[in-house]
Amino acid sequence: MKKQVWRGMGLFSMVLVLMLSACSNNAGGGQKASGSSAAAAGANGGEKKLQKIRYAAFSGVSGLAVNFGAEKGFFKEEGLDVEFITTQNPVESLTSKDVDIADIATTTAIIAAGKGAPIKIVASMFRTKGPFYLVAAPGINSVEELKGKKVGAAAFGSGLDVYTQVILKKHGLSKTDVTYLANGANDAAYASLTSGQVDATIIHEPFASLVEQNGKGKILAKGWDYLPTFHTGILASSNDFIAKKPELIEKLLRAYFKSQEYAKSHPDEYKAYFLSKIKVDPAALDKAFERERVLWENNPDVDRKALQDTQQVQLELGLQDKIYDTDKILDLRFIPKK
Repeated sequence: MKKQVWRGMGLFSMVLVLMLSACSNNAGGGQKASGSSAAAAGANGGEKKLQKIRYAAFSGVSGLAVNFGAEKGFFKEEGLDVEFITTQNPVESLTSKDVDIADIATTTAIIAAGKGAPIKIVASMFRTKGPFYLVAAPGINSVEELKGKKVGAAAFGSGLDVYTQVILKKHGLSKTDVTYLANGANDAAYASLTSGQVDATIIHEPFASLVEQNGKGKILAKGWDYLPTFHTGILASSNDFIAKKPELIEKLLRAYFKSQEYAKSHPDEYKAYFLSKIKVDPAALDKAFERERVLWENNPDVDRKALQDTQQVQLELGLQDKIYDTDKILDLRFIPKK
C-alpha cells in the first residue's frame, strides 16, 4: 500500500512534486494506492496472512529500487504487507507512530535522536557516501571560477549544503565568495541551472549525467571524492516499534537489501523499471548507473567512525552544536546475516 503523510511541509515539498508524480507516489492526502496483497501462499499450499508494516522510503530516485523490489515480491516473501508512505518529516512520522520504519538522512537522525527523539538507527541504506555532484554551466571549467557566481546548494543545513561548502572550501572559496542560494534538489536544481538562475549547483544523478549528455554544463566535482566518510543515509525505527515488533524490522531489512541486490545485479531489468517511472534520456541513465555503481555497496552495517567523521564536519560548519554518542542511538541487532 502507499499513503501520504504530510507533516511540516519543508523546503523540498514543491521540489519533489514532479518526482513523486513520476514515481506514482502522489496520491491524495490519506489516499492509498496498490501495494502488497493481504495474503500469500503458505508452505502447506494454504494462505498465510501477511504482517503489515508502514515504511517511509526516500522519494524519487533514492527509493526506486525498493519499490521495484516490492513489485518483484521480496516483501511478500518475508511475510510482509508493506505500505509505502510519503512523508516530509520522517522523524516526526516515526515518533507519532504514523510510520514504523523510515529512510532518513544520517545527520537528521543523529541530531534528532541525540536531542531525545525516541528513535534508533537500525541499518545503513544501500549507499552511504554522498551521491552528489557540483555541476556548472558551459564556460565554467573549474571550481575556482565560481568566485562571484551564483551557486545552488539545494537546502541550507542539508547534506547537499555540506558537500557544496566543503567542495568550495577545498578550492579556496567560502559560501561568502559566491552568491549562495537554496535552489532545491533533483529536477528543480536542474531547471535552475539550465534556465540560468544559477551558474552552478549541487545535484543528484541522473541529472548530473543529463547535464553532460545535453551539453547544458559539466561536472566540476564528485562529492564522495571530497567527503569519503561523510555518512548520508540510514534506516531508523521508533523505540516503541522496536520493542513491540522487532521481528518485522528484521524482515523489512532483509526485503530491503534483497531489493537492492536484485536491482544492482539485473541492471537491464531495473533500468526498464526506472525509465517507466522517471522520464530521462536512457543514455544519461546508462552513464549515471555506471558512475554510481561504486557507491551501491548494499552494506547494512553502520560504520561508527564514519558517524564520528560526519558529526565533526557538521560541527565545523556550524550545523551541529555538539558531538553525540552514537552508540546510544544505534540498534543493529536486525541487520541481515550474510
